[in-house]
Amino acid sequence: MKKILAIIDHVYEDLELWYPKLRLEEEGHEVTVAAPLAGETYSGKHGYPCVSDAAIQDMKESDFDALLVPGGFAPDKLRRDPKVLSLVQEFDRNQKPIAHICHAGWILISAGVLKGKRTSGTVGIKDDLNNAGGTWVDEPLVIDGNQIASRTPKDLPVFGKAFVDMLKD
Repeated sequence: MKKILAIIDHVYEDLELWYPKLRLEEEGHEVTVAAPLAGETYSGKHGYPCVSDAAIQDMKESDFDALLVPGGFAPDKLRRDPKVLSLVQEFDRNQKPIAHICHAGWILISAGVLKGKRTSGTVGIKDDLNNAGGTWVDEPLVIDGNQIASRTPKDLPVFGKAFVDMLKD
């Protein structure tokens, strides 16, 4: 069993949290959803609620094996949080899997961990990903080292499978 940290805020992309979260739990992994406040209800972009398990400020990279970063509009707010950025940098430095999809790439951009990486994300942030030193690829799944990236919810089947496969011992 692996421990996965997922980070959200209001207006996260519902499917991009719930599909991989449930898929990971089906495999016996433990997913902790952290948000600005613990025990609060956060509404997804399409209104699906999620009660956070923990506060982002209390999270330590060393307690987890991987990081899930859903998209939606939440990444635009989360990327301004120094704790979020330091967590992403620590996961990357330790070569732990970081799975990000759609607009979640904004957080990796602000954390400065995309330079020289092939990546994907929604076409809406293509220029941002390239300007951050990454190489945006219009493919449903891009894996470069410890990073797993996909474009939109339609890519969730391959995204979820790749994340599960990367966590196998």
